[in-house]
Amino acid sequence: MFTIASIAVMIALALAVTRAILGPTVFDRVLAANTIGTLAILLLAVIGFLMGRPEWLDIALVYGLLNLIGTLAVLKYFRHGDLAHDAEQDTKS
Repeated sequence: MFTIASIAVMIALALAVTRAILGPTVFDRVLAANTIGTLAILLLAVIGFLMGRPEWLDIALVYGLLNLIGTLAVLKYFRHGDLAHDAEQDTKS
């Protein structure tokens, strides 16, 4: 059953890569990149379970946090053009 789940995650990964390449807007590509990260986390967890390596789940959790932080940073960059943008600047103007 976990082998079938791994195959299903690989198919979804291929579809997400296709969306990342063909996405009409930048936000479609960012969403596809976030989906690829999420599917990679699932794949790490399933393969770690199949191989009997529970420490891979820790790696998947760290990768999930990096995926979230990276996605937020990219979206902030595309919205403001700068990662050092201060939200208080908008309220003072």
